[in-house]
Amino acid sequence: MNVNHLMTELERKHPGEKEYLQAVREVLASVEEIYNRHPEFGALRIAERIVEPDRIFTFKVPWVDDRGEVQVNIGYRVQFNNAIGPYKGGLRFHASVNLSILKFLGFEQTFKNALTTLPMGGAKGGSDFNPRGKSDAEIMRFCQAFMTELWRYIGPETDVPAGDIGVGGREIGYLYGMYRKLARENTGVLTGKGMTYGGSLVRPEATGFGAIYFTAQMLEQAGDELARKRIALSGFGNVAWGAALKATELGAKVVTISGPDGFIYDPSGLDREKIDYMLELRASNNDVVAPYAERFAGAEFFAGRKPWEIPVDIAMPCATQNELDGEDAARLLANGVRYIAEVSNMGCTPEAIDAFIAQKAVYAPGKAVNAGGVATSGLEMSQNAMKLNWSREEVDRRLHEIMSSIHRACLEYGTEPDGYINYMKGANIAGFMKVARSMVEQGIL
Repeated sequence: MNVNHLMTELERKHPGEKEYLQAVREVLASVEEIYNRHPEFGALRIAERIVEPDRIFTFKVPWVDDRGEVQVNIGYRVQFNNAIGPYKGGLRFHASVNLSILKFLGFEQTFKNALTTLPMGGAKGGSDFNPRGKSDAEIMRFCQAFMTELWRYIGPETDVPAGDIGVGGREIGYLYGMYRKLARENTGVLTGKGMTYGGSLVRPEATGFGAIYFTAQMLEQAGDELARKRIALSGFGNVAWGAALKATELGAKVVTISGPDGFIYDPSGLDREKIDYMLELRASNNDVVAPYAERFAGAEFFAGRKPWEIPVDIAMPCATQNELDGEDAARLLANGVRYIAEVSNMGCTPEAIDAFIAQKAVYAPGKAVNAGGVATSGLEMSQNAMKLNWSREEVDRRLHEIMSSIHRACLEYGTEPDGYINYMKGANIAGFMKVARSMVEQGIL
């Protein structure tokens, strides 16, 4: 495999899909050396096959708002790869959603799911519909219209969607209700469900909890510990909430959160009351964090800025793709950051990643760090299949074990001769090898 040649072909076929092309280049560059040691991969064109989705569904979603006016959005489902199990990946409802973003997310999801050791393939979907400012009735009507088209292409052994940005428990409930009505069956076809109809304990917190479990193991591997470390988080939704909750429980100090309006710096650190207030902010439909500084003495709000200017030990982007760029990385490094755990999918730009690795800072990519969310979705699928519910302690124990296995896989493939752990390389190779070997064993499909 020649990465530059393959990328030139992809850029010709998919011009302008910058997020997708960025994700593909990162993975292929990491695996090129080991790929070329496996002639069977080249003979079966594994690279050329693995970078293209199996299929993409695009559909219109007409719905009626509270004024009685017809609105039309676009819906998508990208079924990327099911070599190791049914397609699995979230639905994102946000105005920024486009095909490039969903292809990048589906591609990343394929390898993230492989890292969990659970039998799940990769997919992603969503719509350019923005739930912010919409009434519950409008969101219900949109979700029902969206599922009216999607339900034909999903199923518990075919494709199992979940939530993502803009799709939480409320939206999953409306989507599942319409699926159940159309399919005339109760199955585990969506994850992130409510506890009254097949959901799993720990699922809302799982991405953040898993990220902290992985980060703690990164520090332990480096002869360090999480307790008393200062952490900068971005975002203030479920992911940042779960990370703040678990980090604080384990003795670390979370000093920032952020939103589209700017970031909060709280030098005394978040406590349980402040973490609970994050959920209030998220539920307010205003999508801003500024009120935090008005409520809690000593906290400061910095309008239009990002939290990466605050000196911390650990940086954890938790919001969206490419939110931490090269300038942010330089600032963090100058301020002495030692660990960067990417909780959002592809949260760092290539320039930022290169800067961290060049300085031998300990950087780990989202496909490893944030895999706890989909891992717990996989555990929800298992519970649904067995028609039972595990206790909170059981789910959390299994989540911890999965994150430990992901960390071990990163060490196996990412330990360099000088002892530095290149977690990006380790995660990319471990996920890729599992999917590629499965494709070889199943023939040309």
